[in-house]
Amino acid sequence: MVQAGHYVGSHSDKHLLYCDWTRRDSLLVSRALFDRDLDAAYAELKHIGVKQAPWFLPPYEWYNRETVRWSEERGLTVFNFTPGTGTNADYTWPGLPNYRSSDTLWNRLLRYEAEQSLDGAFLLIHLGTDPRRKDKFYRLLDGTILPELRRRGYTFERLPDEN
Repeated sequence: MVQAGHYVGSHSDKHLLYCDWTRRDSLLVSRALFDRDLDAAYAELKHIGVKQAPWFLPPYEWYNRETVRWSEERGLTVFNFTPGTGTNADYTWPGLPNYRSSDTLWNRLLRYEAEQSLDGAFLLIHLGTDPRRKDKFYRLLDGTILPELRRRGYTFERLPDEN
C-alpha cells in the first residue's frame, strides 16, 4: 500500500478505547498511555517506510476533546471516516455476528455511492486485520475499488504530507 502511494497512518498500536461509550467525556486512558501507544504505532510505521503520517483516525473511531487536544499537541490532525460507507467493517471475520464479507462491503459502498455520492468521502480500510479474515478488503483497492470509482467519474486527491 505504501509503494502504491496510498496514505498509511496510525490507528493506534494496541487499539485502545480512549473514552467511555456512554460518557464520552470520561477518559479511559492516561496521557502517558496514549503517548506510549502512539509512539509504538509510529515506530512500526517507520519500519515499512512511512516517514510522516500527520492524519490520525483514533481507534474505534471514538474520541473526545481531550484526546483530540493530545493529538494536536503531537502534531496530528484527527479525522474520521464517512459514516454509512461500510468499509470500516473490514476488520470483521467469519464467526463474528457483525461479519461482513468483502463482497458485502463493496456492494454496500456502491449502494451508498448511488444514494448519496462519494464526493468528499473518507473511506476507512484497515491494512491490519485478523488472520481469520481471509478476504482482505484492502486487496480490492487497486484492481476493483479505485478503477470502478474512476470509471464512475471520481478522482482522488492525496492528503497533504504535513498539516
